[in-house]
Amino acid sequence: QEQLVESGGGLVQAGGSLRLSCAASEHTFRTSVMGWFRQAPGKEREFVAAINWSGPSTYYAESVKGRFTISRDNAKNTLYLQMNSLKPEDTAVYYCAAKPGLTLHTTSGSYDYWGQGTQVTVSS
Repeated sequence: QEQLVESGGGLVQAGGSLRLSCAASEHTFRTSVMGWFRQAPGKEREFVAAINWSGPSTYYAESVKGRFTISRDNAKNTLYLQMNSLKPEDTAVYYCAAKPGLTLHTTSGSYDYWGQGTQVTVSS
């Protein structure tokens, strides 16, 4: 069973920045599309961003476009989410996910492996 491990969450003021990281096994990381999702209390899990294995193809939710950047370091088997200009509505548990293959997906049901989540709280 693949394990993804997120880190980097925390409490930040509105307008601030955080960088999330997600570590995966080498095999999964190099054969998978990687994505970030988030889930706020009382809401469904929603797509944030995705990136293919080679890095040049990315896709973002409209709500984070221009503020968040997804990237991956294949040498370190690590996925990142740089979050700038954070807003209180960005408060959620953030999850990384992996889907073997080449096609970017935005639906949570398409992903096979998930991390345990990391809390991001943005205060106003």
